[in-house]
Amino acid sequence: MNRRRARVYAWALYDVGNSAFATVVMAGFFPVFFKEYWSGDLPATASTFWLGAANSVASLIILASAPLLGAMADGSAGRKRFLAVFAGLGVVATAALFAVPAGAWPVAATLYALAAIGFSGSMVFYDAMLLAVCRERHFDAVSALGYALGYLGGGLLFAFTVVMTLQPAWFGLADEATAVRWAFLLTALWWAAFTFPLLSRVPEPAPNLRGGGVVAGLGELGATLRRVGQLRPVVLFLAAYWFYIDGVDTIVRMALDFGLAIGLESSDLILALLLTQLVGFPAALVFGRLGTVLGPRRGIEIAIAVYLVVILWAVRMDSAAEFYALAAAVGLVQGGIQSLSRSLYARIIPRDRTAEFFGFYNMLGKFAAVLGPILMGGVGVATGSPRAGMAVVALLFLVGWLLLRRVDEGEARRRARALEGGNGFRGDGDGRPERGGERG
Repeated sequence: MNRRRARVYAWALYDVGNSAFATVVMAGFFPVFFKEYWSGDLPATASTFWLGAANSVASLIILASAPLLGAMADGSAGRKRFLAVFAGLGVVATAALFAVPAGAWPVAATLYALAAIGFSGSMVFYDAMLLAVCRERHFDAVSALGYALGYLGGGLLFAFTVVMTLQPAWFGLADEATAVRWAFLLTALWWAAFTFPLLSRVPEPAPNLRGGGVVAGLGELGATLRRVGQLRPVVLFLAAYWFYIDGVDTIVRMALDFGLAIGLESSDLILALLLTQLVGFPAALVFGRLGTVLGPRRGIEIAIAVYLVVILWAVRMDSAAEFYALAAAVGLVQGGIQSLSRSLYARIIPRDRTAEFFGFYNMLGKFAAVLGPILMGGVGVATGSPRAGMAVVALLFLVGWLLLRRVDEGEARRRARALEGGNGFRGDGDGRPERGGERG
């Protein structure tokens, strides 16, 4: 394996680690355990509200800090260091869930919010490092590889923990609740283990020579905001992403809670989520190819159409079999819409400000997640119907699609290149500058 390929796989393996948190904790066991173990005395709609609130608080903190952190990291060659700090926060908070006793839902919600901050914060710098490991022509394939390995690795750990919770005696555990607590601890260890390849094998991209630190970061952030008017296509894309990724994140974080609220069994819901992971691995790779053939924007539009069908079906469903079918449909497009969004955005931003611009990217994605879960929970409480809360999510995909259609990728690329320090330098995928014309 040559050096460049080794870097690509070292980078992509971080997705194996953090995807375990997204799958085992965020989408899988935490919503079920929160509702049935930590907040079992609360009404179903109230526990849904507090779960949504925990997600929203974590997202608000990332919203407030991500662009500044990105600017600081760009100026000080600190992407890997910041990633390590946030990943460490997520690992520690996830491991601490093991010790939270039954009924202590405020403690569980707080630790979950801290873990979510670590997860989302680390992604700011992980996404930005895509440009440090490959050339532009490989963005779609490499971005898709990360998501595909994430589905595979996260799915393997999830499958193991599902068996552990269904048959705790096989593992010498007292009961299902004890097995779920061990699942949180195993996820923390898994996340930590798959962070080390990136930290040790992926080079730190060179700083943009404008300085690091909080003061310099604030200055760079202000300069970026002043240049927003010069990057109208990027603003349009970010607005579109804001809306449609809100729908994606809301479904990821609240689907199991929705299934429980309409009377489905938790065991069926967990197995359906495992099906999503199994389908998601090959589907993410296919979407990487689709982005290369049709273009990333067309691939995103296909995924949005599938999500709209899923939501309309979910509002009317009443059986576990239907939930399984919807889980498979989501698995077909979930990794694709995420990976193609990342690769499309990487194409249209200045390459010497990647962490800063990906700070905005993640900021808007998490700001959307502030609205989605709390909107779904709020509508459910107001109407007394979880189905009404799910129906609202369709509007987010529709608005995102309408905005995405207005993005001119060619114009965006020309404007971004004009802002790259005015010196014609490009990143070549290994943290060093490269001269030359625009690559296809």
